[in-house]
Formats: sequence, structure tokens, C-alpha cells
Amino acid sequence: MIFILAITDWLKSQSVLEISGVISGILCVYLAARNNIWSWPFAIISVSLYIIIFFEAKLYADAGLQVYFLITNIYGWYFWSRKSEQEDKVPVSFATRKSLLISLAAILIFTLLLGTFLYKGTDASFPYLDSFCTACSLVAQLFLARKIIENWLIWIFVDVIYVGVYLVKDLHLTAGMYALYVLIATMGYINWKKEYKQSKLPLNT
Repeated sequence: MIFILAITDWLKSQSVLEISGVISGILCVYLAARNNIWSWPFAIISVSLYIIIFFEAKLYADAGLQVYFLITNIYGWYFWSRKSEQEDKVPVSFATRKSLLISLAAILIFTLLLGTFLYKGTDASFPYLDSFCTACSLVAQLFLARKIIENWLIWIFVDVIYVGVYLVKDLHLTAGMYALYVLIATMGYINWKKEYKQSKLPLNT
């Protein structure tokens, strides 16, 4: 009984904005892992809420990242809807070696530039770590929009880091959400890889 009351009091102390962002965020990631196009409307709702949440928490790189997410969510919704008449949905694929090398270089450069700007010009928390996670997320989100399987591996890596960051910033619900994201991203990687292998099987004649 005491435990239930403690949980109830804790939930009451959480903001409605964060609760709404968590619920819509979990729904969008779960649906993406299931390769369901309806993940994108929930994603748009979630990132719109988190623009406000992260700005208030002085996680400016994360707040800016949500603006990018908003744009790529709209693009992802469009791209996923561009299936041919012969396909049930746009097929998944693996990244090319060239795209992976370009992405790695972009992450390193972006982290250095944004991290330095935030460190010298703002009161941002964890400027370089926040910038690194932001850079990785930029790549992962673009890969997700393009249905590239490696997006899930990047998300798993980044989400583990974010759990620690949000715990330190007392965003407990958000930290819990990102811990759940790690599990969903793992499921997404397994599902997408399985779907890719099935798409390469010869059709029965």
C-alpha cells in the first residue's frame, strides 16, 4: 500500500507535458519498430512537446534536435507512403559503406562544432556529450526515414547514454522512456532484419 501511494505521489509530481511526450514517444517508436507508417503522426506530436521540455531543461542541443526531428518526421511520413503498386510497403535496406563513412565524419565534425559553441556560448548541460548524442540522432533519424536498418543500432547506443543524462537532469519519466526505447529499438532491429531477409527469398512459383 505504501509503495502504491509513493508511486501515485511521484506520478502527480510529473508534468502533464512530459507525460504526454512520453506516451506519444513510446507509441511512435513502437510503431516504427513494427514498420507501421502510423508511427509518424505520433512522432510529430512527441517531438513538438519535447521542444518545450528540453528547452526548459536547458538541453538546447536536444531542443534543436527535436526541430530537426519534426522536419524529418514529415519527410519520413512522405517517404514511407511512396510504395509501388506491387509492394505492400517501402522495403527496408542496409546502409552502404560510403554512407556509413560520411555519417561517421559528420558526427565527429558536428560534435566538435556544436559542443564548442554550447560550451563557450551558453549555460548548456553536458555540451559535448549532448552534442555527440544529437549528432548520432541526426544520422539515426535520417536512416529511419529512409528505412535503413542500421538506424536501430545507432538508437540503441544513443538511448543508453540518454538514460543517464535524463536521470541526472531529474527527467525521470523521460529516462524511463529512453530505457524502454532501448528495448524497442532492439526489437526493431530484429524485426527489420528479418523482414529484409524475407524480402530476399525467391518467390514460390
